[in-house]
Amino acid sequence: MKILLIGCNGQVGWELNRTLQPLGDIIAVDYPAIDLTRPEEIRTLVRKTRPGLIINATAYTAVDKAEEQVEEAEAVNSRAPGILAQEAKALGAAIVHYSTDYVFDGTKDIPYREKDTPCPISTYGRTKWEGEQAVQTAGAPHLILRLTWVYGARGKNFMLTVLKLAAEKEEIRIVDDQIGSPSWCRMIAEATAQILAQGAGDPAGFLAEKGGLYHLSAQGKTSWFGFAQAILQHHPNRKALKVKHLIPITTNEYPTPAARPAYSLLSSEAAHRVFGLRIPEWEHSLKQVLGK
Repeated sequence: MKILLIGCNGQVGWELNRTLQPLGDIIAVDYPAIDLTRPEEIRTLVRKTRPGLIINATAYTAVDKAEEQVEEAEAVNSRAPGILAQEAKALGAAIVHYSTDYVFDGTKDIPYREKDTPCPISTYGRTKWEGEQAVQTAGAPHLILRLTWVYGARGKNFMLTVLKLAAEKEEIRIVDDQIGSPSWCRMIAEATAQILAQGAGDPAGFLAEKGGLYHLSAQGKTSWFGFAQAILQHHPNRKALKVKHLIPITTNEYPTPAARPAYSLLSSEAAHRVFGLRIPEWEHSLKQVLGK
């Protein structure tokens, strides 16, 4: 199987590039080799490589900047996934695409399921939802995985930001009234590989039968403040960090250009039922990332 992996330098994409190696020949690309704001570049790449499976692991993820850079966010998040799916359909290929908990407004108090109607409250959330719809409309066999609170040992993410601040400051203020489940990018990549391995001989046929939209999130829940506490608690060299106090604050005390969902828990029950996934608790994964 020939796999076209787009976004190989991102958190999830980097992990996918190593995790998917047993499944086929991977053509891994990222910006500037491919510019997702340019539709013709997208089409040319797919037609040149002629993959049996396209994995789109890239996105415009600067949530606050998206409120100003709307056109770029729409090009990458809304339109590019649809173009990739159209090209996949033309080739008889399948596509895997990643989305986000930000498609919801966060007003529920129980985990969101796939049947819940999206209601995004930011440009980022809106464009990601539009990308989902574009993939679904194109008609190619597809797998859309909604993710939440993605982090890992490389790139830009909350865990690395907390560790950087903890090395520089004695006091850190962290939002404590937004609830979610931190999800390790390696767990996401491995779960994706487990799903695809079940249909490795015919990914298009497999995803035509069992694909669609699924939620993929670590088990358990916490707040950003609770996540920060756990990061420091499980850090193997905690005493070397400068930070002495973590202070919980409200969302209103930390205003941002883009609104965030107050409640971001996603139920992975459907993915467990259909694909047999066993997804670990978020804190168990965090300990692995930190080497404990």
